[in-house]
Amino acid sequence: MGPSGSGKSTLMHCLAGLDSLTSGSAFLGDVDLSTLNERQLTILRREEVGFVFQAFNLIPTLSARENIELPLDLGDVDPDAPWVDRIIDAVGLRDRLDHKPAELSGGQQQRVAVARALASKPKIIFADEPTGNLDSKSSSDVLGFMRRAVSELGQTIVLVTHDPNAASYADRVIFLADGKVVDEISEPTAERVLDRMKRLA
Repeated sequence: MGPSGSGKSTLMHCLAGLDSLTSGSAFLGDVDLSTLNERQLTILRREEVGFVFQAFNLIPTLSARENIELPLDLGDVDPDAPWVDRIIDAVGLRDRLDHKPAELSGGQQQRVAVARALASKPKIIFADEPTGNLDSKSSSDVLGFMRRAVSELGQTIVLVTHDPNAASYADRVIFLADGKVVDEISEPTAERVLDRMKRLA
């Protein structure tokens, strides 16, 4: 979290191997991303990283199921059917799998995007303002599922948000200002996060 221009998205893009570092190091597990060439980074992102963006980035001509399984298809990997089924049920999309994105609500589209990010069992998921385009109920649904993905499925999620309520779903909130880490809170509440944000502003 941090004010606009604090470096939230830039930091996330560096950690995910989407942007090249000008200095310092970024590690994913034991792998130093700065030592990988573009092909190695592409493979790492496909096999070990999931992404959820504010714009859902679904393929309009594919069904919900096809969108969820797309990263596996691109990597020529057979889906782990029980795992994918568990995710589909967890996001509540069982009866919408044959629908195209245009036939789904915004919240359902974002749940497809979250399920897609989880389908390949990535080591880590990076989520950039994933509820920014959603109404409050859809936002709560998506955040609740992401929370369960951490608690019940053992997933690691790095979330960029400006919303104290969204941040309250996390285990830990790290605050940035002018490209630097300036504070953090463990076991956050929306009130504590909002109070800290006011002080940073």
